[in-house]
Amino acid sequence: MSRNNPERTGARESAEMPPEVGRSLEFVAPTEFVELPSRGKGYGEKHPLHKQEVIEIRFMTAKDEDILSSQTLIKKGLAIERFLQNIIVDKRIKSESILSGDRNAILIAARKSGYGAYYETKVTCPNCQESNDCVFDLENPEIQESVVDPELGITETSRGTFIVVPPLSKFKVELRLLTGREETLMAANLKNRQKKKQLESIVSDQLKMMIVSVEGHEDPKTINMYANNIPTQDTRHLRKAFKSISPNVRIAEDYNCTSCGFEQELEVPFGADFFWPDR
Repeated sequence: MSRNNPERTGARESAEMPPEVGRSLEFVAPTEFVELPSRGKGYGEKHPLHKQEVIEIRFMTAKDEDILSSQTLIKKGLAIERFLQNIIVDKRIKSESILSGDRNAILIAARKSGYGAYYETKVTCPNCQESNDCVFDLENPEIQESVVDPELGITETSRGTFIVVPPLSKFKVELRLLTGREETLMAANLKNRQKKKQLESIVSDQLKMMIVSVEGHEDPKTINMYANNIPTQDTRHLRKAFKSISPNVRIAEDYNCTSCGFEQELEVPFGADFFWPDR
């Protein structure tokens, strides 16, 4: 049996080498720039995103996963909001003030940096209600910019709002784009009504949030009265116009139900497992 010679193998030298001192373990998480569907339109002049086409966000870290998995924050409906605020590099920007479509773009980019470009989830078949696996590619989301469609009677104002004239009432209705703040309020209203077992009012709540004025009247009483009594034809027109002016991102895949053969293009669902893939 041969024996190792410490002088020959260098074992003695290695054992006597002092540990490296002062080595920095600092690590700065990489960042990326996310293209904003709004192109910076719809923000006030004093907003940091005014006329900005991109926003810089930080890649997801273990701290962000802690935020997303916090049961306290989840129960309060604050997990996503706190997460967004944490990954935005420019701390002047408040996540709740970001337009809904821009928020979606940020969420998709953040999810991709954290868990990869492929999002596997279960979707319910619209035809037979069976559950099927579906994989969405988050790599190249389609940017849908705001469209001021004259055929819908839409005109843009100097303050970033939009005037729409519905076909029946003929009132000039001023609309604004919704932000995270309005999304949170609508979700809270819905939860409160469900808790009290009251009739849900999703359509009228959205109208009240997106309407700035009716024939120049901006007081909440007038807006609420109009939203509660608007004819269905006008409601459909306003919602169609709102969809046209709202910038967003779109990711869709061809869906084929393995149970009934139903085929349809499905947009990516922001379900519970979008940021909690292991739950």
